[in-house]
Amino acid sequence: MMTTKYTCKDCKFYLPVDVFKGMCKLSKEAVSPDKEATANFQKNQKCKFCANFSSSESNEFLGKCKNNYDAYPDMIAVTCDLFKWK
Repeated sequence: MMTTKYTCKDCKFYLPVDVFKGMCKLSKEAVSPDKEATANFQKNQKCKFCANFSSSESNEFLGKCKNNYDAYPDMIAVTCDLFKWK
C-alpha cells in the first residue's frame, strides 16, 4: 500500500510568500513549499483533495471538477460550494 507524502504547500498553515518560499503560520518559520509536512500538518481544502475532482491523464497540472469545469489540483477551494473531502 502506498502512503501519500504531503508537503508544506498542502497544509492549511502554509502561507505562500512567493513561488520559492512560504511561512508556517504556527512556527512563523520560513519554509519551502515542497518540504515534507511536519507533525502539525492539516490538509488544506484543495481541489486535489476533493471527491468531485478528477485529474487529467494528459496533464498532471490540470483536471476537472464534476467533469464539467477546468480545475487545478493545487487550487485552494475553501470558498467552493462543491467541495467534498475524498
